[in-house]
Amino acid sequence: MSWLARSPDAALKGIRSLVAQTVADLRENGEPVPEPLAEKRYSGEFRVRIPPEQHRALAMQAAEQGVSLNRLVSMKLAA
Repeated sequence: MSWLARSPDAALKGIRSLVAQTVADLRENGEPVPEPLAEKRYSGEFRVRIPPEQHRALAMQAAEQGVSLNRLVSMKLAA
């Protein structure tokens, strides 16, 4: 969704109105309303498939740095 306006305040007001209309429309039609991302809870875990060569290189980097593979990847993602 998007809303174009001349000022940030007008744009925010417009997008809020659009979201409210969309949620009302979903409910009217018995469709599920998506959970807002800001309210969603995350486990802190997800899987990523990478080539074996990359897995090996990351595992070696982790060993050289004396950290777990999870810690290394977490640090790289945070950077």
